[in-house]
Amino acid sequence: MSGGGIRPQRSFSEAARQELKNRQLRDNLGFATGTIRAKRLNAVSEVGDWEEVRTHGAAIKDEALSHLEENLILLESKVEEAGGRVHWAKDADEAVEIIAGLIEENGAKACVKIKSITTDEIELNDGLADRGISAIETDLAELICQLADDSPSHILVPAIHKNRSEIKALFEEKLGESLDTDDPAILAEAARRYLRGKFLTSGVAVSGANFAVAETGTVCIVESEGNGRMCLTLPKVFISVMGIEKVLPRWQDIATFMTLLPRSSTAERMNPYTSMWTGVTPGDGPEEFHLVLLDNGRTSVLADPIGRQTLRCIRCSACLNVCPVYERVGGHAYGSVYPGPIGAILTPQLLNLEHRQANTLPYASTLCGACYEVCPVKINIPEVLVHLRGKTEKGGAEQLTFSAVAKVMQRPKLFSQAIKKAKFGKRLAELLHLSKGWTESRDLPDIPDESFREWWRNRDK
Repeated sequence: MSGGGIRPQRSFSEAARQELKNRQLRDNLGFATGTIRAKRLNAVSEVGDWEEVRTHGAAIKDEALSHLEENLILLESKVEEAGGRVHWAKDADEAVEIIAGLIEENGAKACVKIKSITTDEIELNDGLADRGISAIETDLAELICQLADDSPSHILVPAIHKNRSEIKALFEEKLGESLDTDDPAILAEAARRYLRGKFLTSGVAVSGANFAVAETGTVCIVESEGNGRMCLTLPKVFISVMGIEKVLPRWQDIATFMTLLPRSSTAERMNPYTSMWTGVTPGDGPEEFHLVLLDNGRTSVLADPIGRQTLRCIRCSACLNVCPVYERVGGHAYGSVYPGPIGAILTPQLLNLEHRQANTLPYASTLCGACYEVCPVKINIPEVLVHLRGKTEKGGAEQLTFSAVAKVMQRPKLFSQAIKKAKFGKRLAELLHLSKGWTESRDLPDIPDESFREWWRNRDK
């Protein structure tokens, strides 16, 4: 299965048109996101000071980012004091090289994986496969995507685009199961039988990280199935890959995010499995712990005063579940492991606005603001979208057009003449397809026979 990565192969508009043809996809997405939205609303309404907690979470993340270098250095020292090892990776290739080297050092040919969007970002599975190492996904939804040779389409629910009957057929084909029903419990049991042997025989496990605490060197993973706990306790070697923006300054900061994250993601008061570890403990769990700190474009995002708020993201997926665009086209249309509104602002920035297809993602929005309203750390996604649109269009045809329009509108006589010629100009543009790029997603307005100025002059005649 392709790891996905963050480099779209098509523009968003092209990909979205293709995905919109899939009626089953829209049905699956509409049902799933609608259910999650309703549950989340109930979970959030129980917290009387929810808005204050959101504000506090945003402030913690902003503080952590403003002192990122000091926090990361402290984290490194605390992890190593506790018996772990820290590795620094400037980009995806370096991260894959480090992880593959650690697996090969231990003589392993396979590893089990906890669901991790960061490892998808660096295309770890493909990188390991090139070295003859199998990466086995143990999260149920990620396993479904892997068996189907498909890529995830949602941050929280990677296989949200598939329904139960599709999954039943997949398990019968790929796992050799004979299933009488597509009941979720039966499907989960089939996956459990397959994975149990993998847990017991794999000497290496790989994970992402939800948070890390600088003052203690503690790393935290939250998950809902228990597969993460199995990966954390059974293998001899444990490797975590963490984007550098995930570090928090203090142990007490975890409490705020344990209120925000479960309610915003799975709509639960508490996460079913919350695992925290600090280094290694002799006789308990892995004998080796490695933490790979990944940049891969994050420091360039940090340098942008407006765009840097994107790094507050705690990967809850709340913005996907309320987005009218995502609900209709699904995650694959974004061409990145980061779909939906957060992907529309994160992917172009991680690629430093140098990837043509990724630069179409800031237009994958109606700017309705629903994503901002639900974000647990108050990322103003519409503000960043508009900011990135301005940066990607710098010097482009659209910006040049609006600059010319602004100059015309500053000169009354010239503006009046332009209005008179606008109807002819519109027709000419349509005949010559000069406005094709603009009208792919919008209509040119009708030009009235009489301008307002003309009507005002002639109103009493």
